[in-house]
Amino acid sequence: MELAYYSDYAVRLVNTEEPARGQDSLTSVDAVRGLFGANQSAGRRATEADVTRFRSVRGRLRAVFEAADGGDETLAVDLLNSLLLEFPVSPQISGHDYRDDDGRPLWHMHLADHPSNATAGFAAIAAMGLAFHLTEYGVDRLGLCEAPPCRNAYLDTSTNRSRRYCSDRCATRANVAAYRARKRLEADRSAATGRSAESAQPTVASAER
Repeated sequence: MELAYYSDYAVRLVNTEEPARGQDSLTSVDAVRGLFGANQSAGRRATEADVTRFRSVRGRLRAVFEAADGGDETLAVDLLNSLLLEFPVSPQISGHDYRDDDGRPLWHMHLADHPSNATAGFAAIAAMGLAFHLTEYGVDRLGLCEAPPCRNAYLDTSTNRSRRYCSDRCATRANVAAYRARKRLEADRSAATGRSAESAQPTVASAER
């Protein structure tokens, strides 16, 4: 398993809040546990105290995406490094769930956390995964959706670094909005041209007399 896979932990946490819409789904222990996905054993460690702690880490991870999206690579790296220092992990070789044709383990790297609480464990994996993604693919692969008011975080894995939206839904909504804006502009220009032609007619008539 590629270690950059763990970067999805960061995206999932950041996108529990949509500041521009005033929406926040991270309001309960169940919501915290849901972020762990298949890693249910780690999620079961969550308590009420982790709701506040998760929100704090979420703000710091969003700041990394905001810096990257704004083109400030140094700030993005500095912010991420501070998370890595505060929430360390131990890389370990693992062979669970993967077997070759002879039944032997397919060894791969795994991130093992040793947390004092659920937040520390999740933050450690999210920060390390994001760090691997950043160093492997580039800081400009961390983005925020351009379809207002969304601003959800995303990881650009396109071959030509062309991703601008967090989802197909936002991309469609943005394209429709752009199309309608173009149509309104064309209509305004057409109306302005018509008014100009009408105002010019009396002048032409006077000149002919």
